[in-house]
Amino acid sequence: MHRYQIIIEYDGNNLYGFQIQKKGNTVQKLVQSTISKILKEKIKITGAGRTDKNVNSWGQSAHFDTKKKIINTKKFIYSLNFFLNKKLISILEIKKRNLNFHARYSAKERIYEYIVLNRLASPSIDRNKVWHIRKKLDLKIMKKAAKMLLGKKDFKTFQASNCYSPTSIKTLKKINIKQRNEKIEFLFKSKSFLRNQVRSMVGCLVYVGQKKWNLKKFENVFKSKKRKLCAPPAPAHGLYLLKVNY
Repeated sequence: MHRYQIIIEYDGNNLYGFQIQKKGNTVQKLVQSTISKILKEKIKITGAGRTDKNVNSWGQSAHFDTKKKIINTKKFIYSLNFFLNKKLISILEIKKRNLNFHARYSAKERIYEYIVLNRLASPSIDRNKVWHIRKKLDLKIMKKAAKMLLGKKDFKTFQASNCYSPTSIKTLKKINIKQRNEKIEFLFKSKSFLRNQVRSMVGCLVYVGQKKWNLKKFENVFKSKKRKLCAPPAPAHGLYLLKVNY
Protein backbone atom coordinates (compact mmCIF):
# COMPACT_ATOMS: atom_id res chain seq x y z
CA MET A 1 0.00 0.00 0.00
CA HIS A 2 1.24 3.49 -0.90
CA ARG A 3 0.26 6.71 0.91
CA TYR A 4 0.23 10.13 -0.75
CA GLN A 5 -0.36 13.63 0.54
CA ILE A 6 -2.05 16.19 -1.70
CA ILE A 7 -2.34 19.97 -1.31
CA ILE A 8 -5.70 21.32 -2.46
CA GLU A 9 -6.82 24.81 -3.41
CA TYR A 10 -10.55 25.50 -3.77
CA ASP A 11 -13.22 28.14 -4.05
CA GLY A 12 -15.80 27.09 -1.49
CA ASN A 13 -18.70 29.23 -2.69
CA ASN A 14 -20.37 26.48 -4.74
CA LEU A 15 -19.37 23.63 -2.45
CA TYR A 16 -20.98 22.19 0.68
CA GLY A 17 -17.72 22.18 2.61
CA PHE A 18 -14.90 19.64 2.66
CA GLN A 19 -16.55 16.57 4.18
CA ILE A 20 -18.98 14.40 2.20
CA GLN A 21 -22.63 15.30 2.86
CA LYS A 22 -25.88 13.51 2.02
CA LYS A 23 -26.50 16.02 -0.77
CA GLY A 24 -24.44 18.49 -2.76
CA ASN A 25 -20.86 18.54 -3.99
CA THR A 26 -18.04 18.65 -1.44
CA VAL A 27 -14.26 18.77 -1.85
CA GLN A 28 -13.83 15.26 -0.46
CA LYS A 29 -16.51 13.81 -2.73
CA LEU A 30 -15.20 15.40 -5.92
CA VAL A 31 -11.49 14.79 -5.29
CA GLN A 32 -11.77 11.17 -4.19
CA SER A 33 -14.16 10.25 -7.00
CA THR A 34 -11.75 11.78 -9.53
CA ILE A 35 -8.73 9.98 -8.04
CA SER A 36 -10.73 6.73 -8.01
CA LYS A 37 -11.57 7.19 -11.69
CA ILE A 38 -7.94 7.80 -12.69
CA LEU A 39 -6.42 5.03 -10.54
CA LYS A 40 -9.30 2.64 -11.27
CA GLU A 41 -9.71 1.68 -7.60
CA LYS A 42 -11.87 2.92 -4.74
CA ILE A 43 -10.06 5.75 -2.99
CA LYS A 44 -10.89 7.60 0.22
CA ILE A 45 -9.19 10.88 1.07
CA THR A 46 -8.73 12.22 4.60
CA GLY A 47 -8.39 15.98 5.09
CA ALA A 48 -6.52 18.01 7.70
CA GLY A 49 -9.57 20.18 8.35
CA ARG A 50 -13.30 19.96 7.70
CA THR A 51 -13.94 23.40 6.26
CA ASP A 52 -17.61 24.44 6.21
CA LYS A 53 -19.82 25.41 3.30
CA ASN A 54 -18.48 28.49 1.42
CA VAL A 55 -15.09 28.40 3.19
CA ASN A 56 -12.11 28.57 0.80
CA SER A 57 -8.63 27.11 0.88
CA TRP A 58 -5.23 28.06 -0.49
CA GLY A 59 -3.58 24.97 1.00
CA GLN A 60 -5.83 22.24 2.37
CA SER A 61 -3.89 19.05 3.07
CA ALA A 62 -5.22 15.51 2.60
CA HIS A 63 -3.93 11.98 2.19
CA PHE A 64 -5.05 8.80 0.46
CA ASP A 65 -3.86 5.21 0.14
CA THR A 66 -3.56 3.31 -3.12
CA LYS A 67 -2.37 -0.12 -4.21
CA LYS A 68 -0.54 1.47 -7.14
CA LYS A 69 2.62 3.51 -7.04
CA ILE A 70 2.18 6.80 -8.89
CA ILE A 71 5.19 7.01 -11.21
CA ASN A 72 4.58 10.31 -13.02
CA THR A 73 3.23 12.75 -10.42
CA LYS A 74 3.16 15.72 -12.83
CA LYS A 75 0.96 13.81 -15.26
CA PHE A 76 -1.23 12.66 -12.36
CA ILE A 77 -1.77 16.25 -11.14
CA TYR A 78 -2.53 17.40 -14.70
CA SER A 79 -5.12 14.62 -15.13
CA LEU A 80 -6.79 15.42 -11.79
CA ASN A 81 -7.00 19.12 -12.55
CA PHE A 82 -8.43 18.47 -16.01
CA PHE A 83 -11.58 17.26 -14.23
CA LEU A 84 -11.47 19.26 -10.98
CA ASN A 85 -10.77 22.75 -12.34
CA LYS A 86 -14.32 22.88 -13.70
CA LYS A 87 -15.49 22.79 -10.07
CA LEU A 88 -12.89 25.44 -9.03
CA ILE A 89 -10.71 22.86 -7.27
CA SER A 90 -6.98 22.51 -7.98
CA ILE A 91 -4.46 19.92 -6.80
CA LEU A 92 -1.28 21.94 -6.25
CA GLU A 93 1.11 19.26 -5.10
CA ILE A 94 1.46 15.55 -4.38
CA LYS A 95 4.03 13.96 -2.06
CA LYS A 96 4.84 10.32 -1.29
CA ARG A 97 4.49 9.72 2.47
CA ASN A 98 5.08 6.79 4.79
CA LEU A 99 2.10 4.98 6.27
CA ASN A 100 2.54 6.72 9.64
CA PHE A 101 1.66 10.08 8.09
CA HIS A 102 -1.89 11.29 8.73
CA ALA A 103 -3.19 14.53 7.20
CA ARG A 104 -5.26 15.35 10.28
CA TYR A 105 -3.47 13.83 13.27
CA SER A 106 0.11 14.54 12.14
CA ALA A 107 -0.60 18.27 11.74
CA LYS A 108 1.33 20.58 14.08
CA GLU A 109 -0.22 23.88 12.99
CA ARG A 110 -3.19 25.09 11.01
CA ILE A 111 -3.16 28.64 9.67
CA TYR A 112 -6.38 30.43 8.73
CA GLU A 113 -6.80 33.85 7.16
CA TYR A 114 -9.92 36.00 7.19
CA ILE A 115 -10.28 38.96 4.80
CA VAL A 116 -12.45 42.03 5.38
CA LEU A 117 -12.94 44.67 2.68
CA ASN A 118 -13.37 47.91 4.62
CA ARG A 119 -14.67 50.57 2.24
CA LEU A 120 -17.88 52.33 1.19
CA ALA A 121 -18.24 50.77 -2.28
CA SER A 122 -19.44 47.19 -2.65
CA PRO A 123 -16.92 44.73 -4.15
CA SER A 124 -17.09 43.56 -7.74
CA ILE A 125 -13.87 41.62 -8.31
CA ASP A 126 -13.84 40.32 -4.70
CA ARG A 127 -17.57 39.61 -4.53
CA ASN A 128 -18.20 36.58 -2.28
CA LYS A 129 -14.46 36.41 -1.52
CA VAL A 130 -14.35 38.91 1.38
CA TRP A 131 -16.60 40.30 4.11
CA HIS A 132 -17.60 43.78 2.99
CA ILE A 133 -17.92 46.26 5.88
CA ARG A 134 -18.68 49.90 5.10
CA LYS A 135 -18.10 51.46 8.52
CA LYS A 136 -14.45 52.31 9.19
CA LEU A 137 -12.87 49.80 11.58
CA ASP A 138 -10.46 50.81 14.33
CA LEU A 139 -7.44 48.60 13.66
CA LYS A 140 -5.59 49.67 16.83
CA ILE A 141 -8.36 48.62 19.23
CA MET A 142 -8.96 45.34 17.39
CA LYS A 143 -5.27 44.47 17.85
CA LYS A 144 -5.58 45.16 21.59
CA ALA A 145 -8.62 42.86 21.83
CA ALA A 146 -6.87 40.14 19.81
CA LYS A 147 -4.00 39.96 22.33
CA MET A 148 -6.51 38.73 24.95
CA LEU A 149 -7.05 35.58 22.87
CA LEU A 150 -3.42 34.50 22.66
CA GLY A 151 -2.19 31.43 24.53
CA LYS A 152 -3.92 28.45 26.10
CA LYS A 153 -7.51 29.53 26.80
CA ASP A 154 -11.07 28.23 26.98
CA PHE A 155 -12.72 29.28 23.70
CA LYS A 156 -16.19 27.95 24.52
CA THR A 157 -17.78 31.34 23.69
CA PHE A 158 -16.66 30.84 20.08
CA GLN A 159 -17.64 27.16 19.80
CA ALA A 160 -20.53 26.20 17.48
CA SER A 161 -23.33 24.13 19.02
CA ASN A 162 -22.66 21.35 16.49
CA CYS A 163 -18.94 21.15 17.34
CA TYR A 164 -17.99 17.75 18.76
CA SER A 165 -14.51 18.58 20.07
CA PRO A 166 -13.91 16.84 23.43
CA THR A 167 -12.58 20.11 24.87
CA SER A 168 -13.03 23.82 24.17
CA ILE A 169 -9.53 24.58 25.50
CA LYS A 170 -7.17 25.45 22.66
CA THR A 171 -3.80 27.18 22.34
CA LEU A 172 -3.83 30.12 19.96
CA LYS A 173 -0.18 30.57 18.95
CA LYS A 174 -0.50 33.66 16.81
CA ILE A 175 -2.95 36.39 15.79
CA ASN A 176 -1.91 39.01 13.28
CA ILE A 177 -4.15 41.81 12.05
CA LYS A 178 -2.85 43.99 9.26
CA GLN A 179 -4.26 46.39 6.69
CA ARG A 180 -3.38 46.30 3.01
CA ASN A 181 -5.02 49.30 1.34
CA GLU A 182 -8.78 48.71 1.81
CA LYS A 183 -8.42 45.12 3.03
CA ILE A 184 -7.96 44.04 6.64
CA GLU A 185 -6.42 40.58 6.99
CA PHE A 186 -6.77 38.50 10.16
CA LEU A 187 -4.34 35.60 10.52
CA PHE A 188 -4.76 32.86 13.15
CA LYS A 189 -2.34 30.02 13.95
CA SER A 190 -3.10 27.04 16.22
CA LYS A 191 -2.66 23.28 16.26
CA SER A 192 -6.43 22.93 15.96
CA PHE A 193 -9.58 25.04 16.08
CA LEU A 194 -13.15 24.54 17.25
CA ARG A 195 -15.90 24.60 14.67
CA ASN A 196 -16.77 28.24 13.84
CA GLN A 197 -14.03 29.46 16.20
CA VAL A 198 -12.22 31.66 13.67
CA ARG A 199 -15.38 33.18 12.21
CA SER A 200 -16.74 33.84 15.71
CA MET A 201 -13.51 35.49 16.85
CA VAL A 202 -13.53 37.72 13.78
CA GLY A 203 -17.18 38.62 14.37
CA CYS A 204 -16.38 39.73 17.94
CA LEU A 205 -13.24 41.62 16.91
CA VAL A 206 -15.25 43.49 14.27
CA TYR A 207 -17.78 44.49 16.96
CA VAL A 208 -14.85 46.04 18.83
CA GLY A 209 -13.55 47.69 15.67
CA GLN A 210 -17.01 49.18 14.99
CA LYS A 211 -17.15 50.49 18.61
CA LYS A 212 -20.22 48.38 19.34
CA TRP A 213 -18.19 46.84 22.17
CA ASN A 214 -15.36 48.28 24.25
CA LEU A 215 -12.40 46.16 25.36
CA LYS A 216 -13.99 45.33 28.72
CA LYS A 217 -17.16 44.07 27.03
CA PHE A 218 -15.06 41.94 24.65
CA GLU A 219 -13.14 40.46 27.59
CA ASN A 220 -16.34 39.72 29.54
CA VAL A 221 -17.95 37.98 26.55
CA PHE A 222 -14.81 35.89 25.97
CA LYS A 223 -14.56 34.84 29.62
CA SER A 224 -18.31 34.13 29.95
CA LYS A 225 -18.00 30.85 27.96
CA LYS A 226 -21.55 31.53 26.76
CA ARG A 227 -22.16 31.12 23.05
CA LYS A 228 -25.33 33.23 23.19
CA LEU A 229 -23.27 36.32 24.12
CA CYS A 230 -20.99 35.95 21.08
CA ALA A 231 -21.32 38.37 18.17
CA PRO A 232 -22.69 36.88 14.93
CA PRO A 233 -19.96 34.85 13.18
CA ALA A 234 -18.28 36.47 10.20
CA PRO A 235 -19.57 35.17 6.82
CA ALA A 236 -17.96 31.93 5.65
CA HIS A 237 -16.90 33.24 2.24
CA GLY A 238 -14.22 35.52 3.75
CA LEU A 239 -12.41 32.60 5.44
CA TYR A 240 -9.41 30.77 3.94
CA LEU A 241 -7.49 27.73 5.18
CA LEU A 242 -4.06 29.06 4.32
CA LYS A 243 -1.69 26.24 5.24
CA VAL A 244 -1.20 23.11 7.33
CA ASN A 245 2.25 22.57 8.84
CA TYR A 246 3.68 19.17 9.83
